Amino acid sequence: MTAPSALGAFVASRRTAGTLVVQPRMGFADPGRMRAGLRAVRAAHPTAAGTITLDSYTRLGQHDAVARAMREGVQLNGYPLLHHPPQVTREVIRQVAGPGFPVQVRHGSPMPADIFAALAEAGLSASEGGPASYCLPYSRTPLAVSVRDWERGCALLAGLRDRGVEPHLETFGGCMLGQLCPPSMLIAVSVLEAMFFVRNGIGCVSLSYAHQGYSEQDREALWALRRLASRFLVGADWHVVLYTYMGLFPRTPGGAAELARHAVRLAVTTGTERLIVKTVAEAERIPTIEESVSAVREAARYAGELAGEHGMSETVQDTGVLAEAEALIEATLCLDDDVGRALVAAFASGYLDVPYCLHPDNAGKATSRLDGNGGVVWADTGKLPIPSSVRRTGAGVGSAELLRALGEVRDHFDAAASLPGPRNSPTSGLGR
Repeated sequence: MTAPSALGAFVASRRTAGTLVVQPRMGFADPGRMRAGLRAVRAAHPTAAGTITLDSYTRLGQHDAVARAMREGVQLNGYPLLHHPPQVTREVIRQVAGPGFPVQVRHGSPMPADIFAALAEAGLSASEGGPASYCLPYSRTPLAVSVRDWERGCALLAGLRDRGVEPHLETFGGCMLGQLCPPSMLIAVSVLEAMFFVRNGIGCVSLSYAHQGYSEQDREALWALRRLASRFLVGADWHVVLYTYMGLFPRTPGGAAELARHAVRLAVTTGTERLIVKTVAEAERIPTIEESVSAVREAARYAGELAGEHGMSETVQDTGVLAEAEALIEATLCLDDDVGRALVAAFASGYLDVPYCLHPDNAGKATSRLDGNGGVVWADTGKLPIPSSVRRTGAGVGSAELLRALGEVRDHFDAAASLPGPRNSPTSGLGR
């Protein structure tokens, strides 16, 4: 077993204690404000981890645009890591980041090697993303080009071991487009990207999954993800991270709070080790420090109330998500001994195909829709090599149905928040 990274060791210690690690997505251009945000999150709760989220110009390699924005006082939507000298970032994390408060850099880039070099120089060692999950949804970069740069980035991070530091990478594969992607595809890409990291020298990894809002399907998906990680990541140190719903967020404070609690309950009852939280302001703007801190505290508080239910305490119904994901992974791995080349070949052949993703390297033949319970299912499986027993309609999905599906979770939780009387976080269905 590979030695855990600082983030991995922190998560493992909290797992032993039966507590959920909670983490906001936070990024500010000003180093002083970034430091203040990290300090506030650290003080919020002992189970909190920190985040430095980079701005979108840095993500796309538009460094002249970063410099111009900083010069003209234009507000960036994150921390411009490559614009600030390493000593500035070292000051941001000085006496803040440490064994009791790991800090992860979140970036969104299909070409992360320069970002990894900069974060390592600044004294950081944890990041996230993936050659497919940060290429196909967010860029027009050819997938093969992204894979090569991710290989270079992994090598840079793996070199931290020469300094006595174990790096950590979290795959974003379980969050492809955030919603309306059937769980089997999310699981398959998450496991394949984690394998890519391990094969390229990163021994401590985490696997993501995006909360879809339908509890029974989400529980099954997280169960399947753990089963497949145990099989395909033998010898690696790994844990699972759940993202609070990434689609259209409720517009009412009550609806947003209820959806956030829904994600906490899902994480606790499935034994998920880490949760990326969201705030009540998600539908409107970038959250303030105070709103992020409040979200961390509320998530930790509610997780504490549910501590007796930690682990897979609720029955998981196997509807075939595991078999689908396993088939996608195995078909991909048969294409090439190198996981990176196999990913490129799988998307080129349609063996992996993300619904509604417009990237040129995505086949775009597979589509999805919501079933009667709110679960995400295949409408058309295209060329996906999954069992013939998978239910599919073969019918197209019109724009009106797609728009309704995109707003389903938001509208449900907003409506539920308007009902009189006490409400408990739903345990199954969309509020059922």
